Amino acid sequence: MAANTHDVIMLFGDSITQGGWVPGGFAQRLAADYVRKLDVINRGLSGYQTNWAIPMFEKIFAVQHQQLHVPKVQLLTIWFGANDAAPLPNRQHVPRDQFKENLKHLVNMVRSPTSPYYSPCTRIILITPPPVNSHQRQDRDFDATKSYAEVVREVGTTLHVPVADVWTAMWDASGHDERALEKFLYDGLHLNEAGYEVTYNLIMNIITEKYPEIHYDRLEMVFPPYVLISLFYPPVFMRTC
Repeated sequence: MAANTHDVIMLFGDSITQGGWVPGGFAQRLAADYVRKLDVINRGLSGYQTNWAIPMFEKIFAVQHQQLHVPKVQLLTIWFGANDAAPLPNRQHVPRDQFKENLKHLVNMVRSPTSPYYSPCTRIILITPPPVNSHQRQDRDFDATKSYAEVVREVGTTLHVPVADVWTAMWDASGHDERALEKFLYDGLHLNEAGYEVTYNLIMNIITEKYPEIHYDRLEMVFPPYVLISLFYPPVFMRTC
């Protein structure tokens, strides 16, 4: 087992998060930016929606008495909605109001002092689902996904959590032309490198503006560069919280 030396960025979501390790993916780029500073943990679960995600989060995120012995989650991204918005009779469908309550629950699991998962050090970013290209993907509905993206924005406003609005950014960049979304989506639903670049830039903008203390340029390496290591004084690793 690896020793507890590096705090982490945790990416929690569905297949779009899971796919973030592809070349040019947002997980890969964050891992490169934060190398030797924060580890990036990808907890994307392909096919999942928020009803199924909540019990998994209870396994993934440490409860308070465990948090003293495991890496601290300095940043948590929550990215759902693409599967929740799947039209009935798809079993992935989660009603819009339930999706909203599920998102609030996930945020409050981390933020509420009465929650067993309370983690005051953890910063949160919500991410909207991307728009779908129904010309490429017939099992998804453009307007439904738009509505679920609106829910994410509403939850962010209500709970004062910053939102990386991937839906709006991609829709605007496509000139409000659904067919032009294939620039960002390789199959009408999942992101290609251009789509992940949009996501990465939105996340980094939020970190810069809302959470500048954990911007990679502001963090020291956990272990110092070799040129700073004294032969007589062992290096001390840094923690951000």
